[in-house]
Amino acid sequence: MEPWQQRRGPHALAQVLRLRWEALQHRFDFGRTLLLRRAVAAVLVVVAAVLALMPGPASSADDAVLVAARDLAAGTVLGASQVTLRGLPEQVVPDGAVRVPAAVLGRTLAAPVRRGEPLTDVRLTGPDLTRAISTKQDTVSVPLRLADPGVAALLRPGATVDVVTVGERQDEPVVLARAARVLAVLEAGARGGEHDGHLVLVALDHVAATRVAAASISQTLTVTVY
Repeated sequence: MEPWQQRRGPHALAQVLRLRWEALQHRFDFGRTLLLRRAVAAVLVVVAAVLALMPGPASSADDAVLVAARDLAAGTVLGASQVTLRGLPEQVVPDGAVRVPAAVLGRTLAAPVRRGEPLTDVRLTGPDLTRAISTKQDTVSVPLRLADPGVAALLRPGATVDVVTVGERQDEPVVLARAARVLAVLEAGARGGEHDGHLVLVALDHVAATRVAAASISQTLTVTVY
């Protein structure tokens, strides 16, 4: 007989068994809790990965702006099928972005745009573009059809040119306007089956603009580039 049996008998045996049971129960509960925690952590990792891969809903802070529905060339007269509204985060919307389709319908693109590119005021021919490029306050835009289409192909928006025509004598050219700023170089069009060449839009003061516009009716024009 063991010593604890000699000293305490059945009461001592019950106490020892109870202590062992509590120890086993504690060990089992700890292991079950650890297993549960690991399982929950694994589930959370999977959920986080799935949420990261899923496209989130459009933010309520998105701005609806007008973008090109497809690639468009400079000189394109915009129609309803060429533009679409798209929600963009406020922080990436450019200044001057157009938000109303009616504001661009029938307007001419001053530069090419890519599909999905937001349309802004300086992408369209008009006074906003003139003010953005020219530093003078009294400037207006004047279209020029140059005698040599190859010259127009060399020009870029922002370039400075002199507008020149022939004088009464071939060796006496006349400078109609100096330091004109190029606003846009539009794509070649067609009229009567013959290509007219690039149309160049320049910014001039009112006096020079009137002189150049009148000369373009009956005289050939070209430009010299600074």
